[in-house]
Amino acid sequence: MADDRAGVVLIDQAAPHVRRITLNRPERLNAMSIDLVIALHDAFDEVAADNDCRVVVLTGAGDAFCSGLDLKDYGIIPNIDGLQVGRIAQRSMRYYSRLIPRMRKMPQPIVAAMDGPAYGGGLCLALGAELRICSDRAHFNATGIVNGLTSTEMGISFLLPRLIGAAHSNDLLLTGRRIGADEAHRMGLVSRVVPPGELADVVLEVAVGMTKFSPYGLHYTKDAVWAGLEINSLDAAIEFEDRNQLMLGFTDNLPEAIRAFDADRQPVYTDEPRRDIWGDGGA
Repeated sequence: MADDRAGVVLIDQAAPHVRRITLNRPERLNAMSIDLVIALHDAFDEVAADNDCRVVVLTGAGDAFCSGLDLKDYGIIPNIDGLQVGRIAQRSMRYYSRLIPRMRKMPQPIVAAMDGPAYGGGLCLALGAELRICSDRAHFNATGIVNGLTSTEMGISFLLPRLIGAAHSNDLLLTGRRIGADEAHRMGLVSRVVPPGELADVVLEVAVGMTKFSPYGLHYTKDAVWAGLEINSLDAAIEFEDRNQLMLGFTDNLPEAIRAFDADRQPVYTDEPRRDIWGDGGA
């Protein structure tokens, strides 16, 4: 049964080891009210602490992923008594902007399943996921510039150029133009485009496939690909990768992969410590 976060964010067990987080304001195209944003923070915290969860699916209810800030009903943040307008505005902004670092710090990789619009903060939210898969009716837009603000919010000025290059990123952020699924795929904004009726099944198949890998391996691969966005030299990146690979090498996962290959079966990774390195008398 789905877990209800004031009705605006739902969590359910989509498959063994897969939790699905659904933005649930379909009547507003899942636009970001403050209630939704707070509920989303809570949902990320809960799922991150779920030791049985290995992969997270992030999606939207109805015909949209997320249409960005709700301009008609964005709500009021809690606990503002005694604050002046400037501090209220700063605190409000941080509810939104801290979503992406929260997603980055989760141990589980996140797969965004996007149907319909992913605008403004919704586009930014998609960039916080490690994988982005969309339907062929998805469309994308950096909305801030259109609404008299800037298009640079929630980390998009850092993430988007690294994902699709400065030329494409500048084109989207400075013109405010809308792009469809095919152009997003050509740019590298999404990795796959599927028919709308197949989106949920395809994303779930991807997520379930990932659960067959080592949870430890998934976690450290996620850490490495995010760290790689900020590491500024090849040598430093390799040192970081070497550390992670060595840590996984001290588990029984690689011997299990070899045993499974020899037996023509699927490996079962437990992340248990490797025993054969030191022999029976090892510490």
